[in-house]
Amino acid sequence: MQQATNTILMIRPAAFRLNEQTAVNNYYQATSDGLKGKDVNNLAQQEFDAMVQKLKDAGVNVVIFNDDGTKDTPDSVFPNNWVSFHENGDVALYPMFAENRRRERREEVILKLESQGFKIKNIVDYTPAEKEELFLEGTGSLVLDRINKKAYCALSPRADEELLIEFCEDFEYTPVLFTAFQTVEGKRLPIYHTNVMMCIAKDFAVICIDCIDDKKERKNVLQHLKEDDKEVILISEVQVEKFAGNMLEVSDKNDQSITVMSKSAFDSLTQTQVATIEKYSKILSSDLNTIETLGGGSARCMMAEVFLPKE
Repeated sequence: MQQATNTILMIRPAAFRLNEQTAVNNYYQATSDGLKGKDVNNLAQQEFDAMVQKLKDAGVNVVIFNDDGTKDTPDSVFPNNWVSFHENGDVALYPMFAENRRRERREEVILKLESQGFKIKNIVDYTPAEKEELFLEGTGSLVLDRINKKAYCALSPRADEELLIEFCEDFEYTPVLFTAFQTVEGKRLPIYHTNVMMCIAKDFAVICIDCIDDKKERKNVLQHLKEDDKEVILISEVQVEKFAGNMLEVSDKNDQSITVMSKSAFDSLTQTQVATIEKYSKILSSDLNTIETLGGGSARCMMAEVFLPKE
C-alpha cells in the first residue's frame, strides 16, 4: 500500500469562473477587482498548463482530460471531488453539493484511463445520495491515510457522516471524525472541505489544529497522527486562507516524494515548516492565483490520484 502515486488525473478547464452555487459555503471563493473583465478561463488555463508542465518536468505522470465547455462546468478543474481511483481497481463516484458540479462526472474521463492501460474492476457509486440531499465530496471531504487505512473527515454540509461510514466500510478505512471551523465575519462556520486544513503524506501531516474547536476532537486527531508516526506540522488559520493545507504528496517515476502546493501556500510557510517538509519530500509550487481566488480551491483539488492497477 502506497501513500503517494506517480499518476494523477487533471482536467483542463473550458468554462472556469466563480461558481455561484458553491460560493454559498466555500468562503475561500472571492470576487476580485483585479480579475474583473479579464478572460478568467484563459488565465485559469495558463495556470493549469504551467502546473502540468512543472509536474511533468518533475517526473510525474499526468493524464489530462480536456473539458470541452459543453456542460457549463465552472469547477471542472477540481476532479478530486467527484471521483477517486483505488489500488484494488475500484472507482468511487461521489455525491456533489452543487447541482452544476454533478455535470462534471463524465464516463469519458474513466474511459480515458482505461485506454491508457489502467484496470477498472468495479464502480462504487454513492451519487444516489444526492436525491436525499446527502453529500460526500471525494478526497475534498476525505483526507486518506492510505497506509494506515484511516479516513480523516471534517463533517460539513458537503461531508455527511453516514456516507463517510459507508465509504469506510466499503474500502476498509477507519473513520476519524471531527468538525473544523473558520471565522467568517466574526462567526465560526464549518470548513467546507477537510483538504483545505489538512494534508497527509507518508512521513508527515500538515494540519491547522486551531480549526478544530472541540478539545476532545482535536486531541483525538493528533493522537491518530502521532500513533502512526507522522511528524505533525502545525499551520495557522491565516496560512489555511493561503491554501497551505491544500497540498498533496505525489511521487516521481523513481518513487521519490514530491509535495505539490500553490505559490500562495508556499509563500505563507515559515522557514521551519519548509525545512520540515523538505526532510521528507521535494516541494513543487506553482502560481494558481486565478484558480484559488475565483474557484476557492488550490493545487490538491486539481489532482485526482490514480492508484489503479495497470495491465
